[in-house]
Amino acid sequence: MSLLELFLIAVGLSMDAFAVAVCKGLAMPRMSWKGAAVVGLYFGGFQALMPFLGYLLGSGFKEAISAYDHWVAFILLALIGGNMIRESLGDEEESVDASLNFSSMVLLAIATSIDALAVGVTLAFLAVPILSSVFFIGVVTFCLSIIGVKVGNVFGCKYKSRAEFVGGLVLILIGAKILLEHLGVLNF
Repeated sequence: MSLLELFLIAVGLSMDAFAVAVCKGLAMPRMSWKGAAVVGLYFGGFQALMPFLGYLLGSGFKEAISAYDHWVAFILLALIGGNMIRESLGDEEESVDASLNFSSMVLLAIATSIDALAVGVTLAFLAVPILSSVFFIGVVTFCLSIIGVKVGNVFGCKYKSRAEFVGGLVLILIGAKILLEHLGVLNF
């Protein structure tokens, strides 16, 4: 997996966190960089932890399904991406307040990083250095979450659904690329 592909996965995964960070920024009467960093640390930390846990889980049964691991990777990424697109097209409103207390931030961080657990399972089937990969995913999410808080504080939740849609589309396209490479259709 190339650095560009890992970056695109990181951006795709972080779109949920970005969208919630935008709403956090909207809820803050005055944005503080310290508050934005707290949001980024929670979201980035969980976005790094979840794929690592998924990788450990996927490594346990990697050998048993190595003949069709590319199908598993494609299906997982397509399901995650499809779900993100579905959520982006729905009318559900995120109810996020300005609170940065531990319990609400942990719940939001878990909710925005569940998809990353499944991606971690996918990473177990690909030849990737997991520690640097999850660190990279966490850093990208951290940065995009801080940007999301600022954007939300300035512009509001206007672009939340577009961010989720693009993130979902990116994950589906990466899944399709993995599948097509294993089937011999693409040679990148």
